[in-house]
Amino acid sequence: MPLETVTLSAVLFAALAFAFTNGFHDAPNSLATAVSTRTLGPRAAVIMAACMNVIGAFLGEGVARTISRDIITPPEGPAGPVVLLAALIGAISWNVATWYKGMPSSSSHALVGGMIGAALASATSVRWNGVAANFALPMVLSPMIGLLLGFFAMVAIMWLFRRTNVRRTTPGFKIAQSASAAAMALGHGLQDAQKTMGVVVLALVATGYQQSYDVPLWTVCAAAGAMALGTLTGGWRIMRTLGRRVIKLDAPRGFAAESTVAAVSYATSFIWHVPISNTHMITSAIVGVGATRRLSAVRWGVAGSIVAVWLATV
Repeated sequence: MPLETVTLSAVLFAALAFAFTNGFHDAPNSLATAVSTRTLGPRAAVIMAACMNVIGAFLGEGVARTISRDIITPPEGPAGPVVLLAALIGAISWNVATWYKGMPSSSSHALVGGMIGAALASATSVRWNGVAANFALPMVLSPMIGLLLGFFAMVAIMWLFRRTNVRRTTPGFKIAQSASAAAMALGHGLQDAQKTMGVVVLALVATGYQQSYDVPLWTVCAAAGAMALGTLTGGWRIMRTLGRRVIKLDAPRGFAAESTVAAVSYATSFIWHVPISNTHMITSAIVGVGATRRLSAVRWGVAGSIVAVWLATV
């Protein structure tokens, strides 16, 4: 068997393993708020998120092209997949470590950080302009956007329903939150499944099995299936951190946070084709909606620990 085929097979296996860890690591993003407010039961939430992840994976490939073309240029031949394999091993290891500690971190940033690290340790060139424009800038801006949009979305809800009895609006907001949780899970599949696809396409191009950066249908199916399987395994450690330890959520605040993340995920996927972290977005949006209650309602120590993990991830 040619060496290129062996190394390519190893990359494909590692990419699907990464998609699986991405599923159980990032499942709490779309589940934590809905489960913590008792809008959805844990089992129903997990099944819903897995189904929406699969649907989202089939809705675009712009982010996959960005990952495959604009981050690194691996050498051709057997060496190219080895670089990608090292990147995936680093990202998988970090996902498992942060999941074990119950800390939300970005699988996307772990992957891109792993790609850059593996490239620097080898003869691979890093596309620094692409990294700056398509990775670093969204990484910095997206949490701030999530916080601000979450804050103003919650302010708007509070103003619109200022004369309405809270108990009367809660059932309606729980229905709305079910929809926003599904929309966010769809956005997670749209964003994160494409990152696995991008690595696979990059490996195919590096080994000469494919000339273009188009995403084959089998790659989409494999990435979607692996992520959905990972999502079905849950992610209760991180869910407790997001749903309970940062801020005590209610249905209106959960709806505001999830709607914010869904809107940004769709915009960055369909318009700008840049990868963002749903983990960063939902955490910052939760902080934003919580700050409308009062600043002291946010457990800033926990939020600070999450930010420290973000910085360490890359």
